[in-house]
Amino acid sequence: MWNITSVPEIHFIQLSEDPYLQPVLFDLSLSIYILALFGNLLIILTVSSVSHLHTPMYFFLSNLSIVDIGFISTTVPRVTVDIQTHCPVISYVGCLTQMSMYVIFACMDNMLLAVMSYDRFVAIFHLLYYQVIMNPSRCCVLLLVCFLLSLVELVFHYVAVLSFSTMRYVEISNFCGPSEVLNLANFDTVTNNIVRFCMGTLFGLLPISGIIFSYFKIVSSIMRSSSSSGKHKTFFNCGAHFSIVCLFYGAAIGVHFTSSLSQSPVSYAVASVMYSVVTPVLNPFICTLRNKDIKTALGKILSRSF
Repeated sequence: MWNITSVPEIHFIQLSEDPYLQPVLFDLSLSIYILALFGNLLIILTVSSVSHLHTPMYFFLSNLSIVDIGFISTTVPRVTVDIQTHCPVISYVGCLTQMSMYVIFACMDNMLLAVMSYDRFVAIFHLLYYQVIMNPSRCCVLLLVCFLLSLVELVFHYVAVLSFSTMRYVEISNFCGPSEVLNLANFDTVTNNIVRFCMGTLFGLLPISGIIFSYFKIVSSIMRSSSSSGKHKTFFNCGAHFSIVCLFYGAAIGVHFTSSLSQSPVSYAVASVMYSVVTPVLNPFICTLRNKDIKTALGKILSRSF
């Protein structure tokens, strides 16, 4: 047992101890980070520079890209530096800072997906009043609410983390996620599970319920529609967002099952990195490939550049 004030640094579990794999892991992590930055910046640039994309749907999409850049920047650069320097350690204050950024961006991602599903619900069921309901002021308010809820979740994590004065060990997976930091605490299993359940219910169940409700109503509308063109249009409007939702929660469920079924800390470290990497990297490609407006706008930008 360590006194929390006497812990100078926390050690990370490396993805691999094999020295021959280190250059490969370094090149892979750096390439992934550059790819995520390029893809998300391209989405932001496209939405901001093409006037007919200045709609609520693309407003939230561009903000999702900004959040994804912050999300992947919280973990991957640190992992890349640790691989290169062979020094996988972080100070206690640095660990809390990384956890803070991770919680804010992960929660923002979660909340924005729920807001985007609400936007699609309004666009389909209240089309005539869509511009009135989703006016710029309301869009900004919804974005602000997402950010404030993320700060509230961060406060919950800080209260849970700072309430303990001793640590069981000073080794965690390869970044300071909230679950890993909570595992450091000298909590009994029941207390730890209660803390996780309360935060998961408040900040996980709320957005998931909104997404499920919105898509339940959307799918019901599609099933009742007799027009094939109407069904196609609905799928077109919701396809990209639904793919991103499946990707985000699929990765989260994968991490959960990996931590539950596997006792290997390396397996959990790999799964955690994949969770923070998969969504920011693949979201821009999903949006580009499944959205004709984005593809058309990108084509115009590229033709203008050349």
